[in-house]
Amino acid sequence: MFRTLSKEDGFTLIEMIIVIVIIGFLATMVGPNLFNRVSQAKQTSAYNQIDVFKLALDNYRIDNGKYPTTTEGLKVLAEDPGSSDSWAGPYVDKIPLDPWGNEYNYRFPGKNNGHKYDLWSYGADNKEGGTGENEDITNW
Repeated sequence: MFRTLSKEDGFTLIEMIIVIVIIGFLATMVGPNLFNRVSQAKQTSAYNQIDVFKLALDNYRIDNGKYPTTTEGLKVLAEDPGSSDSWAGPYVDKIPLDPWGNEYNYRFPGKNNGHKYDLWSYGADNKEGGTGENEDITNW
């Protein structure tokens, strides 16, 4: 019923080294691809959040006859500014940070969307411009 271990049971040093080399090879081949996917997921999340803001800003405009000023910013989508009787919000539950932990930027009237507003995140580096994971996420 019970088996006793003999000297021949277990792994040899060579077998263990081979397994470690295989695991190391897989980690170097698969690891960078997984990290690239995380970066892409954050960018997609930021684009989706900007789409939610766009819908909320359009609803705000319908109720108030104008978009929020740059000074009012996105916070009027979640909190009643008290300056308008036609505010019918909240239009969003709260104003989230972008996937990199920074605030979204809002400007009305927009420089890039002159007839509307500019809404953007500076991306992973939190600096204007950039490519790849540092690319700015914008509504223009």
